[in-house]
Amino acid sequence: MSQACPCQPGPVTIPGRVGPLEALIGCPEVEPEKPIQAVICHPHPLYGGSMQNKVVHTLARGLAEQGACTLRFNFRGVGGSAGRYDHGTGESDDLVGIADWAQSRCPAAETWFAGFSFGAYVALRATARWPVARLILVAPPVNLYDFSALPAPGPAAVVLHGDEDEVVPVAGVRDWIRSLDVPPTLIIIRGAGHFFHQRLGDLRASLQSALAPRVPPDTGS
Repeated sequence: MSQACPCQPGPVTIPGRVGPLEALIGCPEVEPEKPIQAVICHPHPLYGGSMQNKVVHTLARGLAEQGACTLRFNFRGVGGSAGRYDHGTGESDDLVGIADWAQSRCPAAETWFAGFSFGAYVALRATARWPVARLILVAPPVNLYDFSALPAPGPAAVVLHGDEDEVVPVAGVRDWIRSLDVPPTLIIIRGAGHFFHQRLGDLRASLQSALAPRVPPDTGS
Protein backbone atom coordinates (compact mmCIF):
# COMPACT_ATOMS: atom_id res chain seq x y z
CA MET A 1 0.00 0.00 0.00
CA SER A 2 1.15 3.54 -0.72
CA GLN A 3 1.10 6.26 1.88
CA ALA A 4 -2.33 7.85 2.13
CA CYS A 5 -2.88 11.55 1.62
CA PRO A 6 -3.31 13.62 4.77
CA CYS A 7 -7.01 13.98 5.45
CA GLN A 8 -8.72 16.27 7.92
CA PRO A 9 -12.44 15.99 7.22
CA GLY A 10 -14.63 19.05 7.38
CA PRO A 11 -14.93 22.55 5.94
CA VAL A 12 -11.93 24.32 4.45
CA THR A 13 -11.37 27.60 2.63
CA ILE A 14 -9.21 27.43 -0.51
CA PRO A 15 -7.73 30.46 -2.33
CA GLY A 16 -9.37 31.04 -5.72
CA ARG A 17 -8.62 33.34 -8.62
CA VAL A 18 -11.32 35.82 -7.58
CA GLY A 19 -11.25 35.14 -3.86
CA PRO A 20 -11.74 32.34 -1.34
CA LEU A 21 -13.68 29.20 -2.25
CA GLU A 22 -15.74 27.28 0.27
CA ALA A 23 -15.05 23.54 0.27
CA LEU A 24 -15.66 20.36 2.24
CA ILE A 25 -13.18 17.50 2.61
CA GLY A 26 -14.21 13.89 3.08
CA CYS A 27 -11.82 11.06 3.94
CA PRO A 28 -11.56 7.71 2.14
CA GLU A 29 -13.39 4.79 3.72
CA VAL A 30 -10.80 2.26 2.46
CA GLU A 31 -7.14 2.63 1.61
CA PRO A 32 -6.49 2.43 -2.14
CA GLU A 33 -3.40 1.03 -3.83
CA LYS A 34 -2.53 4.60 -4.78
CA PRO A 35 -3.83 7.80 -3.13
CA ILE A 36 -6.78 9.39 -4.91
CA GLN A 37 -8.14 12.90 -4.62
CA ALA A 38 -11.57 13.35 -6.19
CA VAL A 39 -12.86 16.87 -6.81
CA ILE A 40 -16.64 17.03 -7.24
CA CYS A 41 -18.54 19.80 -9.08
CA HIS A 42 -22.11 20.79 -8.28
CA PRO A 43 -25.03 21.68 -10.60
CA HIS A 44 -25.93 25.10 -11.96
CA PRO A 45 -25.35 27.98 -9.50
CA LEU A 46 -28.28 30.01 -10.79
CA TYR A 47 -30.75 27.19 -10.09
CA GLY A 48 -29.83 26.40 -6.53
CA GLY A 49 -26.79 24.21 -7.18
CA SER A 50 -24.26 23.89 -4.38
CA MET A 51 -21.87 21.39 -2.85
CA GLN A 52 -24.73 20.33 -0.55
CA ASN A 53 -26.74 18.97 -3.49
CA LYS A 54 -27.89 15.42 -2.78
CA VAL A 55 -26.41 13.98 -5.99
CA VAL A 56 -23.06 15.63 -5.19
CA HIS A 57 -23.28 14.17 -1.67
CA THR A 58 -24.00 10.74 -3.14
CA LEU A 59 -20.99 11.03 -5.45
CA ALA A 60 -18.78 12.01 -2.52
CA ARG A 61 -19.93 9.02 -0.49
CA GLY A 62 -19.49 6.61 -3.37
CA LEU A 63 -16.02 7.89 -4.21
CA ALA A 64 -14.95 7.72 -0.57
CA GLU A 65 -16.01 4.08 -0.62
CA GLN A 66 -13.59 3.60 -3.51
CA GLY A 67 -10.73 5.01 -1.44
CA ALA A 68 -10.78 8.63 -2.59
CA CYS A 69 -10.21 11.68 -0.46
CA THR A 70 -13.15 13.80 -1.68
CA LEU A 71 -13.28 17.54 -2.13
CA ARG A 72 -16.65 19.17 -2.74
CA PHE A 73 -16.63 22.92 -3.25
CA ASN A 74 -18.91 25.82 -4.08
CA PHE A 75 -18.31 27.58 -7.36
CA ARG A 76 -17.73 31.33 -7.26
CA GLY A 77 -20.74 33.24 -5.99
CA VAL A 78 -22.28 30.23 -4.22
CA GLY A 79 -22.47 30.03 -0.43
CA GLY A 80 -19.26 31.36 1.09
CA SER A 81 -17.33 31.41 -2.19
CA ALA A 82 -16.33 34.83 -3.54
CA GLY A 83 -17.16 36.09 -7.02
CA ARG A 84 -20.17 35.62 -9.26
CA TYR A 85 -21.44 33.22 -11.89
CA ASP A 86 -19.28 33.15 -15.03
CA HIS A 87 -21.01 30.82 -17.53
CA GLY A 88 -18.60 27.94 -17.02
CA THR A 89 -15.39 29.84 -17.79
CA GLY A 90 -14.66 31.11 -14.29
CA GLU A 91 -16.05 27.92 -12.79
CA SER A 92 -13.45 25.97 -14.77
CA ASP A 93 -10.81 28.26 -13.27
CA ASP A 94 -12.24 27.45 -9.84
CA LEU A 95 -11.95 23.72 -10.48
CA VAL A 96 -8.38 23.95 -11.75
CA GLY A 97 -7.43 26.02 -8.71
CA ILE A 98 -8.98 23.45 -6.37
CA ALA A 99 -7.12 20.64 -8.17
CA ASP A 100 -3.84 22.56 -7.89
CA TRP A 101 -4.42 22.98 -4.16
CA ALA A 102 -5.27 19.30 -3.74
CA GLN A 103 -2.13 18.24 -5.61
CA SER A 104 0.00 20.48 -3.42
CA ARG A 105 -1.28 18.53 -0.39
CA CYS A 106 -0.46 15.14 -1.90
CA PRO A 107 1.68 15.26 -5.07
CA ALA A 108 1.67 11.46 -5.42
CA ALA A 109 -2.12 11.18 -5.61
CA GLU A 110 -4.19 10.53 -8.70
CA THR A 111 -6.68 13.28 -9.43
CA TRP A 112 -10.25 12.40 -10.35
CA PHE A 113 -12.93 14.88 -11.45
CA ALA A 114 -16.64 14.24 -10.98
CA GLY A 115 -19.57 16.47 -11.77
CA PHE A 116 -23.34 16.53 -11.92
CA SER A 117 -25.25 18.37 -14.67
CA PHE A 118 -23.59 21.81 -15.09
CA GLY A 119 -20.81 20.41 -12.90
CA ALA A 120 -20.26 17.62 -15.43
CA TYR A 121 -19.85 20.25 -18.16
CA VAL A 122 -17.31 22.15 -16.05
CA ALA A 123 -15.43 18.97 -15.10
CA LEU A 124 -15.06 17.87 -18.72
CA ARG A 125 -14.16 21.41 -19.82
CA ALA A 126 -11.40 21.63 -17.22
CA THR A 127 -9.70 18.44 -18.42
CA ALA A 128 -8.23 20.52 -21.24
CA ARG A 129 -6.05 22.14 -18.57
CA TRP A 130 -5.83 19.47 -15.88
CA PRO A 131 -5.33 15.85 -17.00
CA VAL A 132 -7.15 13.42 -14.72
CA ALA A 133 -6.87 9.70 -14.10
CA ARG A 134 -10.65 9.21 -13.92
CA LEU A 135 -13.66 11.29 -14.91
CA ILE A 136 -17.21 10.73 -13.68
CA LEU A 137 -19.99 12.64 -15.47
CA VAL A 138 -23.54 12.44 -14.12
CA ALA A 139 -26.32 13.73 -16.38
CA PRO A 140 -23.98 15.75 -18.64
CA PRO A 141 -26.08 18.55 -20.24
CA VAL A 142 -25.20 17.81 -23.86
CA ASN A 143 -28.33 19.61 -25.10
CA LEU A 144 -27.50 22.85 -23.25
CA TYR A 145 -23.81 23.31 -24.07
CA ASP A 146 -21.59 22.57 -27.07
CA PHE A 147 -19.93 19.34 -26.01
CA SER A 148 -18.34 18.95 -29.44
CA ALA A 149 -16.00 21.81 -28.48
CA LEU A 150 -14.86 20.04 -25.30
CA PRO A 151 -12.08 17.47 -24.84
CA ALA A 152 -13.11 13.87 -25.46
CA PRO A 153 -13.73 12.19 -22.11
CA GLY A 154 -11.68 9.10 -23.01
CA PRO A 155 -12.01 5.43 -22.07
CA ALA A 156 -11.30 6.04 -18.36
CA ALA A 157 -14.47 8.14 -18.07
CA VAL A 158 -17.83 6.97 -16.77
CA VAL A 159 -21.13 8.60 -17.76
CA LEU A 160 -24.20 7.91 -15.60
CA HIS A 161 -27.60 9.00 -16.85
CA GLY A 162 -31.26 8.38 -16.05
CA ASP A 163 -33.45 7.00 -18.80
CA GLU A 164 -36.28 9.31 -17.66
CA ASP A 165 -34.18 12.50 -17.50
CA GLU A 166 -36.60 15.34 -18.16
CA VAL A 167 -33.89 18.02 -18.52
CA VAL A 168 -31.29 16.21 -20.64
CA PRO A 169 -32.96 13.50 -22.75
CA VAL A 170 -30.95 10.29 -22.73
CA ALA A 171 -31.12 10.04 -26.54
CA GLY A 172 -28.88 13.10 -26.84
CA VAL A 173 -26.32 11.59 -24.49
CA ARG A 174 -26.28 8.38 -26.52
CA ASP A 175 -25.79 10.42 -29.71
CA TRP A 176 -22.90 12.35 -28.16
CA ILE A 177 -21.18 9.17 -27.02
CA ARG A 178 -21.65 7.56 -30.44
CA SER A 179 -19.91 10.58 -31.99
CA LEU A 180 -16.72 9.95 -30.02
CA ASP A 181 -13.84 7.94 -31.44
CA VAL A 182 -13.14 6.34 -28.06
CA PRO A 183 -16.34 6.28 -26.02
CA PRO A 184 -16.52 6.34 -22.24
CA THR A 185 -18.48 3.78 -20.26
CA LEU A 186 -22.18 4.67 -20.32
CA ILE A 187 -24.45 3.43 -17.53
CA ILE A 188 -28.18 4.01 -17.90
CA ILE A 189 -30.12 4.05 -14.64
CA ARG A 190 -33.66 2.82 -15.15
CA GLY A 191 -36.47 4.99 -13.87
CA ALA A 192 -34.20 7.88 -12.92
CA GLY A 193 -34.94 11.50 -13.75
CA HIS A 194 -32.42 14.33 -13.89
CA PHE A 195 -32.25 14.79 -10.12
CA PHE A 196 -32.37 11.05 -9.30
CA HIS A 197 -35.34 11.39 -6.94
CA GLN A 198 -35.75 8.03 -5.16
CA ARG A 199 -32.89 6.66 -7.29
CA LEU A 200 -29.85 7.89 -5.36
CA GLY A 201 -29.18 4.37 -4.12
CA ASP A 202 -29.19 3.14 -7.73
CA LEU A 203 -26.81 5.94 -8.69
CA ARG A 204 -24.41 5.02 -5.91
CA ALA A 205 -24.57 1.31 -6.74
CA SER A 206 -23.94 2.03 -10.42
CA LEU A 207 -20.96 4.20 -9.56
CA GLN A 208 -19.55 1.45 -7.36
CA SER A 209 -20.00 -1.13 -10.10
CA ALA A 210 -18.29 1.10 -12.66
CA LEU A 211 -15.29 1.92 -10.47
CA ALA A 212 -14.77 -1.37 -8.62
CA PRO A 213 -11.49 -3.11 -9.50
CA ARG A 214 -11.93 -5.88 -12.00
CA VAL A 215 -10.58 -9.16 -10.62
CA PRO A 216 -9.65 -11.79 -13.24
CA PRO A 217 -11.62 -14.99 -12.78
CA ASP A 218 -9.88 -17.88 -11.04
CA THR A 219 -9.37 -20.47 -13.77
CA GLY A 220 -7.82 -22.97 -11.38
CA SER A 221 -4.52 -24.76 -11.75
